[in-house]
Amino acid sequence: MRARRAKLLYDDIGFAKVDCHRVKRRGFPEVIFGKGKTPGQIIEIAKKIISHHGILLVTRTEKEVYLKLKKLYPKIKYSESGRIIHYREVKAPAKKGTVVVVTAGTADLPVAEEARITLELMGNPVEMLCDVGVAGIHRLLDKKRVLESANVLIVIAGMEGALASVVSGLVSKPVIAVPTSVGYGASSRRYGARRPGGRRPRCRYSVERA
Repeated sequence: MRARRAKLLYDDIGFAKVDCHRVKRRGFPEVIFGKGKTPGQIIEIAKKIISHHGILLVTRTEKEVYLKLKKLYPKIKYSESGRIIHYREVKAPAKKGTVVVVTAGTADLPVAEEARITLELMGNPVEMLCDVGVAGIHRLLDKKRVLESANVLIVIAGMEGALASVVSGLVSKPVIAVPTSVGYGASSRRYGARRPGGRRPRCRYSVERA
């Protein structure tokens, strides 16, 4: 009985236990984090997820994996800038409201692209607002109507993360701040906003973007 229940909750393929039940708990299937996995491992996990749900999202992965998956699923897509593979057999029901993805600079675009594709795969309308960092604040203020039209804003802005604070002061909507591992970082030996509060970091780290 326990073994039968486990089979319904996950598929054990030896090197991975694919969570078949996550879509019922969270509304979306398990996402594959590609970094550190071999192409073969990603493909085997992907086949299980697609067989159960007809949806696939693989982040931090390479074109080599995409080309191999495309032979099995010709409609699968890949973003080179976002390093993300995505596939959906049936279009997601459109959700109400718009998510605005804001970037401080061009170097933040890979993270923004990953966010955009993830949101759209889940059925969220997305608008991009790029290169409006605080070094040229007039560019952001000129787009205030776009900011105010959003239901939620995701602000992607280097190591300092200053842009998210500015945006949150301009709107009454939820703002999700995403400091990234790019940029100079003006304070605390280049850690800036990515430093854990009140403690001197022992080693440098980066924000993992799944």
